[in-house]
Amino acid sequence: MDNELITEEQGFKLYVAQDDMSPESPREWDNLGKMICWHRNYDLGDKHSFANPSEFMAWWKEEGKGGILLPLALLDHSGLSMWVGSEASPFDPGGWDSGQVGWIYCTKEMIVKEYGKNKRKLAEKVLRGEVETYDQYLKGDVYGYIIKNPDGETVDSCWGFYGYKYCIEEGKSMLKCQVERHNKEEKMAERYMAL
Repeated sequence: MDNELITEEQGFKLYVAQDDMSPESPREWDNLGKMICWHRNYDLGDKHSFANPSEFMAWWKEEGKGGILLPLALLDHSGLSMWVGSEASPFDPGGWDSGQVGWIYCTKEMIVKEYGKNKRKLAEKVLRGEVETYDQYLKGDVYGYIIKNPDGETVDSCWGFYGYKYCIEEGKSMLKCQVERHNKEEKMAERYMAL
């Protein structure tokens, strides 16, 4: 994706571009959940020691009481997409290129350690958010913004925003800061010249 002009203010221009510099996998972050997957072609989710889904489910039956276990499905067709669910993708109703690939989970102990007691709804929301962010990573839905001054020089840029809309929001906020800074500098220069 080339630099896309989003908006212009007082000659300052905000551009957004896809971050194609191998963005970091969100599974490297400090996550609540553990994402375990099995796929013959891809190394997905977090590293784990379970040989197969049956071994994991036997472990979960013993260790997962009071925890949260959500199934993960994957569509592998002209790119990858992951979501919470076990069903085939609506874009692949026959299930030829989609289906369950693993789980994301957190134990009761993990929930209590992170949020305290009785926070299952919050923990599930966080797990779903982790899957959404990982899906953005898999799809290449990671962007950066560039701000150029009226002379065409880059005055600010930032990369690694997961989600196009989020990148635009942050870019617009920083564009506003650049314009405000420029206006203050102009006023200070005018006062100095008036002396």
